[in-house]
Amino acid sequence: MEGKELRVVHSGERTNTEGKPVSSLILLSIPDSDYSSLRPHLEYVSMPNHLVLHEATEKLKFAYFPNRGLISLVVVMKDGKTAEAGIVGSEGFTGTLAAVGLSRSPLQAVVQITGDGFRVEVGALRNTLESAPDLRSTLNRYAAIRGIQVAQTAACNRLHDIGQRLARWLLMTQDRVDSGSLPITHDFLATMLGTDRPSVSSAAGVLQRGKVIAYTRGAVEIVNRKKLEKSACECYGVIRQYDAELGLK
Repeated sequence: MEGKELRVVHSGERTNTEGKPVSSLILLSIPDSDYSSLRPHLEYVSMPNHLVLHEATEKLKFAYFPNRGLISLVVVMKDGKTAEAGIVGSEGFTGTLAAVGLSRSPLQAVVQITGDGFRVEVGALRNTLESAPDLRSTLNRYAAIRGIQVAQTAACNRLHDIGQRLARWLLMTQDRVDSGSLPITHDFLATMLGTDRPSVSSAAGVLQRGKVIAYTRGAVEIVNRKKLEKSACECYGVIRQYDAELGLK
């Protein structure tokens, strides 16, 4: 894609063969010829909260392109403890390893904010990529940027305090779901950030008292994004910078 101008089709201008509208930014960004090759393989799916799209270490069967909602990529330890390694919204897709020729992923993919989108069988995706160079280039670039996100998240979880990590996660999530109200709980945040509920509640309390966020039962509302950005660590800026390299928004 280097040296080519990226044209993002407006949401709703493309559909799958059943007439379901496409809002996935990747699917809207590729040329008509590449989209036409992939279109017969796009199966519309609803993505309710807590739906597991892929279990860690199992063979990848589908790649998912969300229209809306949020998918968490989670490391699951033998003792059942979990920590989030990355998140995917309408800007991306799951199954990045399948797109580059690998058959398994060490990460669990689970829906954390209800949405919908399209799935493609891995075999059909790989076959399509052979004759769809722009789609292949876009998916490869996204896979590389996802790897940067995972690496930065790992460093963040190790080196930064819970308040900074919480602010970073809220900002990344808002970027992907395009809403100031996020239907998430403290228990969920603790699981994703690899800590305990009291730590998350304490950090959220600081942000709430500073009028950065407002917390109601089952949802967090971002009240002042600029203050939230100041509360986050440098990791948010790094991840956002590389997200912008995709040129999808």
